[in-house]
Amino acid sequence: MSETKLRLFNRVRTLSSAAVAIATVLSLLFSQWLGTNSLGWQLVLATIALAIGIPHGALDHLVTLPKAAPIRMALFVVLYVAIALLAIYAILRWNVWGFIFVVLMSATHFGIGDAAFLSEKDSLDGSSRIPAWFYAPAAGLLPIAIPLVNSRSTDALEKVNPALINWHNGFTTEILILVAVVTTLSLLALLQRKRYRDALDILLLAALASFAPPFVAFAVYFGCWHAMRHTDRLTSLLPNSESAYLRGRPGQAFAAAVIPGLPALAGTFIFVIVLAGFSQQDLSDKFLWLTLVTIWALTVPHMIVTAKLDRAALQK
Repeated sequence: MSETKLRLFNRVRTLSSAAVAIATVLSLLFSQWLGTNSLGWQLVLATIALAIGIPHGALDHLVTLPKAAPIRMALFVVLYVAIALLAIYAILRWNVWGFIFVVLMSATHFGIGDAAFLSEKDSLDGSSRIPAWFYAPAAGLLPIAIPLVNSRSTDALEKVNPALINWHNGFTTEILILVAVVTTLSLLALLQRKRYRDALDILLLAALASFAPPFVAFAVYFGCWHAMRHTDRLTSLLPNSESAYLRGRPGQAFAAAVIPGLPALAGTFIFVIVLAGFSQQDLSDKFLWLTLVTIWALTVPHMIVTAKLDRAALQK
C-alpha cells in the first residue's frame, strides 16, 4: 500500500507543478494579447482555480472527529463556521488589519503544509526528511507576499477593494528584499542537500508569483498546488481512500478525498452571492473580492484543525 501511496504523491506533485507552470505561461500570453488591465480572463482563471481548491477544507470534520457522535460533530461544525464568520466580519469591517492578519497566517499555513507534504513523501520513499525551515518560509511567502507588492497589485486591488491598495504602508521594497533573501537562503540550503526537485518547486512558485497577475497567482497556488497536495495527504486518513489503496487504485483514493467536499463548493458560491446581495454592490465587481474573503476566512479554522496533522507529518 505504501508503494501505491507514493505513486499518488509523485503524481499529485507533478500535476501541481505542471498546473503552476501552465498558469504562468498562460498569464504571460494573455497579458500580451488582452492586456494586464483586462480583468475578464483573470476572473475566469482565478475562479476555476479557486473552485478546484475549495473542497479540500470541507473534510476537516471527518479528519478531526472521524467517529464522533452526531451531537459532537454538529457542535464542531457550528464552532468551525462561527470562527469563519467572525473572520469574514473582521476582514470586511477592518479591511487592512484583517487582510494583514490573514496574509501572515496564510503564509505560515501554506509553507508548513507544503513542507509537511514533502515530509510525508520522504517517509514513503525512504528518503531523509527535509528540515521544515529549509522549505517552509520560502514556500509560504512567495505565493502570498510577492503578488501583493508587485506593480500590478495596485490595479487589481483597486478593482476589488480600494481600501487595501496601501496595505503595506509603502514598504514594498523592504518586503521584496525580505522574500528574496529568504528564497535565496532556501534555495542554497536545498541545493547543498541535493534536493534539486524541491528547489524546482521554489523556482516555480517564484515564477508564478512574479509573472502571473496577483489574484491569478494566489488562486492557482491555492487551488492547484496547496489544495491538491493537502488532499493527497488526507487520503491516508479516510477509510474509503485506504480501501482504494489496498486495491492498488491511487486515482480512486484521491477521488474519495475530493467527492465529500464538493457540496462545500456549491455552498461557498451560494454564500458569496448572498453576501454580495447584502453588500449592495455590483456582483460582477465584487464577486472575486468576496470569494477571496470567504476563502481567507475559512483558512482560519482550517489552519487550527490541520496544525496537529502538519506537526505529526513533520515529526515523523
